[in-house]
Amino acid sequence: MNKKTEKYDVVIIGGGAAGLTAGIYCGRARLKTLLIEKALVGGLATYTSEIENYPGFPEGSSGLGLMDLFHEQAKKFGVKFKLTDVRSVDFSGETKVVETFRNRFEAKVVIVATGGKPRLTGAENEDKYLYDKGISFCATCDAAANTGKTVMVIGSGDAAIEEGTFLTKFADKVIVSVMHEEGKMDCNEIAKAQALENPKMEFIWNTVAERFEGDEHLDTVVLKNIKTEESIPVKVDTCFLFIGYLPNTEWFKDILDMNRGGYLITNERMETNVPGVLAAGDVRDKFLKQVATAVGDGAIAGYGAEKYISELEVYESQVLNNGEPSVVYVWNAVDPKCRELMTTVEAFQEKHAGDLHVTNVDIYKSDGIARRLGISEVPAVLYIKNNEVQKTLTQNISMEGLEGLVD
Repeated sequence: MNKKTEKYDVVIIGGGAAGLTAGIYCGRARLKTLLIEKALVGGLATYTSEIENYPGFPEGSSGLGLMDLFHEQAKKFGVKFKLTDVRSVDFSGETKVVETFRNRFEAKVVIVATGGKPRLTGAENEDKYLYDKGISFCATCDAAANTGKTVMVIGSGDAAIEEGTFLTKFADKVIVSVMHEEGKMDCNEIAKAQALENPKMEFIWNTVAERFEGDEHLDTVVLKNIKTEESIPVKVDTCFLFIGYLPNTEWFKDILDMNRGGYLITNERMETNVPGVLAAGDVRDKFLKQVATAVGDGAIAGYGAEKYISELEVYESQVLNNGEPSVVYVWNAVDPKCRELMTTVEAFQEKHAGDLHVTNVDIYKSDGIARRLGISEVPAVLYIKNNEVQKTLTQNISMEGLEGLVD
């Protein structure tokens, strides 16, 4: 089947808080932007009944309501949306390619904001009660809604025990299902000791989830003792699963660097190992996965996309000068030495005004072009011809040195 090809400045994969924020930044920068989301715009946040810790909403907001606001703002700035699944990506060239079943999208920049999904227990009826029907994956999001109630936590790692302890600030009782022998957990010893001493926490050892029950909403978790095979029904108002998280990175294996858990590795600018490909939100290897941190990631990625594209245009038209001879002065406007040398560079530029193209690249706000040129320290002057660096001068930069650079 011949696929329709569409060209964009930026393609964002994933429509959660990070992807939507990146879209807002890109759209506001007047970049032609497409956001691809395979399920529900807003991501996992849309399943959270109440978000009380997002700044600017003192009365709280439903996850769906908050994400609807993000969505509307992105559309206001001209972001286009495609509700479909990505089938493949090709990041090997300067132009990035993202393919769906029917379309081929080409872009200068791709932002990966695919998020992830909580690991499930696989117990019977589990899919009936996910998210707003009794099974939750976020204590920070849903703790307040369980004030005075009985909740269950499944898992015994750091996340499970620390989040379970946090839940005791709201719930009357927190019942923890642990698959290990009594007293054995997968968390750190400090969290373990605090949990065992907490009067609101109760532990059911050697158990795993067997079945979830309830009418419209979960009201019973049936645990199974893995030693005796006994079924243990436990009445609860909510069950929190903390048994791991799976990032949606299957498309990017052997393309983008990731850790052992499959999370994408980026720098603080949200840049991956592939130039022109950024990542934001829960798909990243990061300390905290929340709407607020996803927004921060998305803002940086959106800003980074705009910078990458603008620097690419300058690099191709000014620095490379379409293959014609070019001298490039890489400097930092706040560096006194760089400022002093500017007089010499300007005199050289005036002398060769009719026969040589001279470009000044200031790295004060962004060092993207410098990194493309392999320059890590400034000041530096480069002579470029036929789209390749011929000579580089970093020491004793003078009029004589500049003349020798182009001989």
